[in-house]
Order: sequence, then C-alpha cells, then structure tokens
Amino acid sequence: MSTGKEDRILSKNRKARHNYHIGDTCEAGIVLVGTEVKSMRDNHFSIDEAYAEITHGEVWLQRMRVEPYKHGNQFNHEPVRPRKLLLHREEIRRLTGKLAEQGYTLIPLDVHLKKGKVKVTLGLGKGKAHQDKREDIKKRDAKREADRAIAQARKR
Repeated sequence: MSTGKEDRILSKNRKARHNYHIGDTCEAGIVLVGTEVKSMRDNHFSIDEAYAEITHGEVWLQRMRVEPYKHGNQFNHEPVRPRKLLLHREEIRRLTGKLAEQGYTLIPLDVHLKKGKVKVTLGLGKGKAHQDKREDIKKRDAKREADRAIAQARKR
C-alpha cells in the first residue's frame, strides 16, 4: 500500500564537492511558503549559488532560487529570498563553533523529500585551492581509465 510520501532526491549541488572539502553534514528542514513545494517537486529550483548562514541563533539559506509555480496566481512566492532552516539548538551551536574557524562555509549539498517533507543536507565546507581541484580531476580520470581497462579485460 503506497502512502504517497516517497523519499527521493530533488536536486544535488554537484559543484559543492568540487569546490569545497566537505567535513560534517547534517539534515535540516526548510520553511517554505505558498506554492514553493509544488514548484520544487517539479524541479524548478536551483541550489548552485546557495549557501547557509547563522544569524541570531537561526540558520538561513541564502540565494536559493525557486521559480514561481506555473499554475500559481497572485499569491505566488518570491523566487529568491532567505529561507529559514530548521535545526536543533545543539546542532546550531556545534555549527556556530565550526564556522568561527577560518574558511568554513555551510553549503547545501542536496535537497530531498523525506516522508513528504522537503529537507536540505548541509555540509561544512572549506574552500579548495586550484591545485587541489586539479588533483581531484586527475584522480577521477585515472579511476575512469582503470575501470575501462578492467571492463575491456573482462570482455576478452
């Protein structure tokens, strides 16, 4: 019997792991208004430019773009606005301590549905140097070549 509350990933921030060393991760709920959930279920949103910040003991997701719902009316939502994230007080304190260290940023890694609710996975990231990015690309290419060689050897 299906309850209609599927768990699925709506969007991933692919550049996050390329541009940042990701340490701790946590899952947060997000406060949405009006037609934002419907628009997000149709994958009409972007988290590529988004980041989270802590102000006055609350976590806010900045620069996430949710396109207006095409069947919405004058009550449609504003596309880019700060959206509050829901975390436990202890998690916010832990993240505040980590963010006080130099160079750390809260990055949304993905947006997913969990029991019908929209959730955001946040990662504590520290920016990579250009050299680190090139090394990651070299490792990925070497792994791809090794996988191809193994696949060719199995065909023979």
